[in-house]
Amino acid sequence: MTLNILEIAYLIASLTFVIGLKMLSHPESARKGNLIAAVGMLIAVIATITIYQPFDNSKTLNYGLIALGLVVGTIIGTMMAKKVKMTAMPQMVSFFNGMGGACAALIAVIEYQNHNTSASLGFDGEFLVMLLGLIIGSVSFSGSLIAYGKLEGKIKDFVLPMNQVVNMLMLATILGLTVYQMLGNDSTPLFYGLLAISLIYGVLFVMPIGGADMPVVISLLNSFTGVAAAFGGFLYSNKAMLTGGILVGSAGTILTILMCKAMNRSLTNVLLGAFGGNASGGPKGEAGDQTVREISITDTAVLLSYSQQVVIVPGYGLAVAQAQHICHELEKLLEEKGVTVNYAIHPVAGRMPGHMNVLLAEADVPYERLQEMEEINPKLASTDVVVVIGANDVVNPAAKNDSSSPIYGMPILEVDQAKNVIILKRGMSAGYAGIENELFFYPKTRMLFGDAKDSLQKLTSEVKEV
Repeated sequence: MTLNILEIAYLIASLTFVIGLKMLSHPESARKGNLIAAVGMLIAVIATITIYQPFDNSKTLNYGLIALGLVVGTIIGTMMAKKVKMTAMPQMVSFFNGMGGACAALIAVIEYQNHNTSASLGFDGEFLVMLLGLIIGSVSFSGSLIAYGKLEGKIKDFVLPMNQVVNMLMLATILGLTVYQMLGNDSTPLFYGLLAISLIYGVLFVMPIGGADMPVVISLLNSFTGVAAAFGGFLYSNKAMLTGGILVGSAGTILTILMCKAMNRSLTNVLLGAFGGNASGGPKGEAGDQTVREISITDTAVLLSYSQQVVIVPGYGLAVAQAQHICHELEKLLEEKGVTVNYAIHPVAGRMPGHMNVLLAEADVPYERLQEMEEINPKLASTDVVVVIGANDVVNPAAKNDSSSPIYGMPILEVDQAKNVIILKRGMSAGYAGIENELFFYPKTRMLFGDAKDSLQKLTSEVKEV
């Protein structure tokens, strides 16, 4: 009877995960969807603690240790969530990914102590699941921590000599050790050796990746964590854990594929190409023009106020300046003057998938004003003014014009087609991919230098006076 109740609890939890994930697809329902999924997880945890009984009746659950883990984890998680800035959200996602991978690897280590491979005859599926959970969880853990450090600016891109060869050899070693142990040659040193190599591989495979590929890496590591969690669900016959892992793994994989498509690159190219950090050697601007043209706050306010169509392109710089609220205020002022304002969202703008959507949703920007790249690009030619705030690589025409550029072939927001382009930027520094933006030198481009939040506040005041 208790087993049936536990299975029902896991089924309810699984349903809440599916419903919550579905609701996350729209900003208006995302908060509620997140809460529903959280309640489902709470149901699964409570049911496991109160109903689950170990297979070995001689063992009992250490409720004190379980309670301590829940309290400590809840306190740390709550404090991190409340203190994290929107600019640091990708770092937090990477950190949580890493902790999920670490848990999956620890499950494999603990279960290995209780697993007697010598007693198994023929193919040992349980042992294989342990090894896979150990490998994928370890790679996700160490890789996510490196991603966290790179996003935080504490770890620089580093490429070993013959980096691709080294990574391929390590991957071959991991696969070889897995097959070797599955053939009945298991030993504790080999198991922990596999753990160590997997951790090192996670570090080495993320270290050289930088620039605009970081959203892809975060999404990929997220899928790794989901798959590793699903293996844990297999080990414990836990339906909720299995369903949650499958949902996270599949969603992360689909998102990774979409990110690669948005950048016109294969996943192999992302993982092995070490994209970022190399400046393009192509010409600066149209016909090699290297002239930078500035614009004042007053002239910008007049230009925007007497336009019919304005498109705002948000980027990581908008998040850094925490200027999303004042940007929304400017948008509303322009709308009151009869100007149609929309936001152009590139799939890989920011530091993680959906970063700009979350940022603007925080400022209560209407979702219908957020238009994806495929939707907004055909409209840019008839747009009077495009205002670029903190974006760089996703609007760089070098992706179309310069075959020597590392981003050549990547679909971009074609803001260079608009009648006027105004770029809010602190200086002339390159974007996260380390590539100079030739859009800065176009005759139709005007640079409004300064802190984005300060510039937008002054611009809002000027617009009110026009």
